[in-house]
Amino acid sequence: MKYNIFGGNLPAVTITLNAGESIYTQSGGMTWMTDNISMETNMKGGFFKGLGRMLSGESLFMATYTARTDGAEITLASTFPGSIIAVDIGEGNIILQKNAFLCAQPTVELSTYVTKKISSGLFGGEGFILQKLTGHGYAFFEIDGTCYEKVLAPGEVLKVDTGNVAAFEEKVGYEVERIKGFKNILFGGEGLFITKLTGPGKVWLQTMTMPGFAERLIPFLPIRND
Repeated sequence: MKYNIFGGNLPAVTITLNAGESIYTQSGGMTWMTDNISMETNMKGGFFKGLGRMLSGESLFMATYTARTDGAEITLASTFPGSIIAVDIGEGNIILQKNAFLCAQPTVELSTYVTKKISSGLFGGEGFILQKLTGHGYAFFEIDGTCYEKVLAPGEVLKVDTGNVAAFEEKVGYEVERIKGFKNILFGGEGLFITKLTGPGKVWLQTMTMPGFAERLIPFLPIRND
């Protein structure tokens, strides 16, 4: 399998498959493909796993695309201005924000990830249920805005504004802490809580969040008066 990510801030990825190779994505995720690819839609893992994926922002049904001959190509585009990231899951499990999963090889399993601490679920910006990638092979996920990757050393701490954590290796500590100081809370502009990431492990941060983008657009949207 080969891939090419293109498109700048409106990215897409073209994946080239040899005969018998496959990738899967959520139903409706394909943008275009060559004629030598077959498609099969199912719940992938059964009803309960499908239901779990729905809770993490994906569709109940998944579509698997398999090349019938060498050189088959399929292209998938992002759903929001940002970046597409390719990761080798064999190097470690990855936790993603909701709706981030784009596609993966069949040897990669997409499941739900429930945050262990109540505070992380309530105030972490993504809720209690995130997405988890396990297994081996390549997976692709999308983030909002520009991606910044950082490898944390053991015990190294990075504090991130709520919602700007796009993904992190499962071994990275993930918790939410309250901002200290009355004036910081009232006038700091960061809200009450901030996400704390503790190494070792790799994290992917995003410069934009979809809720933040939508909030900026609201004043410019026309108001309908019936």
